[in-house]
Amino acid sequence: MSTAKTGSDHEAHHARVGPRALLALAGFRRLLFTRFSAQWGDGLFQAGLAGAVLFNPEREADPLAIAAGFTALLLPYSIIGPFAGALLDRWDRRRVLVAANVLRGALIVTSALSVAVGASGTTLFTLALVVIGVSRFINSGLSASLPHVVPVRNLVEANALATTLGAVIAVLGAGCAVGLRAIFGDDNLGSGTTTAIACLGSAGSAWFAIRFARGALGPDEVNEPSQTAVAVARGLYDGGRAAVKTPTVLAAFVALLAHRMAFGVALLLTVLLIRFRFDAGLGGLGQVAGLFGAGILLAGLVTARIVAAIGRRRALAGGLLLGAVAVVGFGLPLTMPTTLAAALVISFAGQVVKLCVDAAVQRDIGDDLRGRVFALYDTLFNVAQVVSIALAALVVAPDGASPLLVLGAGACYLVGVGGFALVSRGHA
Repeated sequence: MSTAKTGSDHEAHHARVGPRALLALAGFRRLLFTRFSAQWGDGLFQAGLAGAVLFNPEREADPLAIAAGFTALLLPYSIIGPFAGALLDRWDRRRVLVAANVLRGALIVTSALSVAVGASGTTLFTLALVVIGVSRFINSGLSASLPHVVPVRNLVEANALATTLGAVIAVLGAGCAVGLRAIFGDDNLGSGTTTAIACLGSAGSAWFAIRFARGALGPDEVNEPSQTAVAVARGLYDGGRAAVKTPTVLAAFVALLAHRMAFGVALLLTVLLIRFRFDAGLGGLGQVAGLFGAGILLAGLVTARIVAAIGRRRALAGGLLLGAVAVVGFGLPLTMPTTLAAALVISFAGQVVKLCVDAAVQRDIGDDLRGRVFALYDTLFNVAQVVSIALAALVVAPDGASPLLVLGAGACYLVGVGGFALVSRGHA
């Protein structure tokens, strides 16, 4: 539809039209349903797999095993993302969304069968690597396609609506996994049955995506080598060069890295506290997920207004500062109520940061490079979180009661504020 512009005038061109006007756009509505189906399946699959590994009486879990599980969920796109991003800028994105969803559905069924027969953790983690890698590829394709279904002046609001509701739908998918485990049981067979149902999300997403016309989601033009292998290999370099040459995007990436590192530490601590110190089981994790979804939804409702009032840079910096206050203030007491409060506030702050970063990429990167930059975005997003979880797992207390790690997460946010201000000031 429309491609992103670049320039400093972007801060002054945010237009709000309201969800009703956005949903009146047939293309946006269809892309939204494609996202909802995919993310519902993602939430159910990840929660089902987490239940199979972390809260299964037939399996044991310790901090290193939990960190390995998170690595399996987060690392795959860090490996394939830079190369897959080139494909989003080369191939018809509508066709990519359909094919990737069909592949993911088949892989989910394979994973579910492995859980049901009691396959080893290594086998499950390997399958999870592939499934989540395909999922991240689909999400990047959805983000790169958004400027083709809404006007550029409405990107902030449309992105807030799409990604926020998508994240809430993912939380609902996770909630469905908790309910299904109560029905089918928490042993290997029950966990496998629960996980298998996630393939319905992939099927629905493929069905909505195939209803787009060919070429409707871009790319409009291709500026890559004629050999696909060469184009794929250059994905990381091209995405990185475009991000570095666009100061607003570079500054946003600095903030994103800080948030994801802090969030990774907080996530590991939360799982350990619920599993061992609070003994709240998967139900406790469901409470955290519910409040996490509420924070995301709240951010989606107010971020566009915040950006319109104070600008994208101030909104992003404010999100980082709020994250620092929340992770230290609510994290240090190490109690269940304050942990739940931290989940709510940190998710709100993190979603504000994410929506601002999304808008920077969608508005300031041209359509011919947008897929590669989003792929780099996801790669940095996941690498930062995997690294922080792995490092924290080496020193965390077995039950998650580690005040120094809580302070370290707060420090990550403050370093991010400083780095973001430094890069932004250099641009100004």
